[in-house]
Amino acid sequence: MDETLKNIISSLGGKEIGIDGTFKFHCICCGKCCTHREDILLNPRDVYNVSRELGMSPEKLVKKYCEVYAGEDSRVPIVRVKPKGHVKRCPLLKDRKCMVHKSKPSVCALFPIGRFLQAGDAEGNIKDISVEDVQYIFSRPGCGDNAESHTVGEWLGHCGIPIEDEFFIKWQKVIIETSIIFRKMEKKFRPHVMELVWTAAFVVLYLHYDTGEDFLPQFEENAQSFQELLHKIQKD
Repeated sequence: MDETLKNIISSLGGKEIGIDGTFKFHCICCGKCCTHREDILLNPRDVYNVSRELGMSPEKLVKKYCEVYAGEDSRVPIVRVKPKGHVKRCPLLKDRKCMVHKSKPSVCALFPIGRFLQAGDAEGNIKDISVEDVQYIFSRPGCGDNAESHTVGEWLGHCGIPIEDEFFIKWQKVIIETSIIFRKMEKKFRPHVMELVWTAAFVVLYLHYDTGEDFLPQFEENAQSFQELLHKIQKD
């Protein structure tokens, strides 16, 4: 991990932790981690899982509970759960219980563990990424207690998230590749064209799913189709 990233993590009160590293945390289901939250971001798998759990289409889920915007740096569509009220409560919290507990978003399921990867080398060049590049941080949760001890690997298993998370790696690659292409396109195309391309990215990558079918094959097909579309647009 580079020094800049270490400093950012430290400033946020977190610390790097390995897959076999231990941390203490016991959830007491108080609901505190679901309030004062403006950072619950959904990836395509989250949208699919939550939609299926609630029995609604991905499009309806996003319209009812989320907002969508372009990442300031990545330019890629970001789906954020829109908090409610002055306490910034997650709209999926009801009677202090998560309405989608069995299929909660990855960022919520992993709490208080965070997951990230570095796609660039020391010179800033984009490198090929794999499961070995995934890193974890532990942040003091400010809720629950220290009655239980866990390893990161055990916690992932408890969350139903595989250590070798094939989707996570594929999604990060899509973000990186799309971000690079979008930045180039923004210098070439007019804003209204980029708006159409951005909307296509959102629809294809986040919404174009049948929740009655397995997720990953659909995601792979959607991602490939969108990448092909981008390359075609650039050539025209």
